[in-house]
Amino acid sequence: MTVDLIVNGQRLRVDCRPGETLLEVLRRNNYKSVKKACETGNCGACTVLLDGRPVASCIMLAAQADGREITTLEGLSADEKLHHLQEAFVDHGAPQCGFCTPGMILTAVALLEENPNPTRQDVRRAIAGNICRCSGYVKIVDAIVDAARRIATSGGRH
Repeated sequence: MTVDLIVNGQRLRVDCRPGETLLEVLRRNNYKSVKKACETGNCGACTVLLDGRPVASCIMLAAQADGREITTLEGLSADEKLHHLQEAFVDHGAPQCGFCTPGMILTAVALLEENPNPTRQDVRRAIAGNICRCSGYVKIVDAIVDAARRIATSGGRH
């Protein structure tokens, strides 16, 4: 079957099997920030934004994303400038091994769109579906709160 996706603003027409997941299709098309981990939708490593909302691409069929807007970590930077969340993660040392980072950042993008001034508790609640095995989440939460401040002081631009 043929599926038309809009990935990071670019149209992508792919042939896929009826039961193929969005994760499999994205990875096959070199979107390597979308990580394959639990394959049950429980860890958040495969998180992408689908029409601006975080979804576990490992449990979503590619056909369900037909005609929809998908954002991966590769699509966050603009004009070779990192998104405020990416900068804040680096500045705070939030990526340990880095495996969970794309899913964490994309989940945080959706949070900050909905709530531009989250509390630390809001951040923890938002990232609860994203497992990090390397950290105690403190640096991740610090980075997201800092990114919210950066976005606010830049007039909402990343």
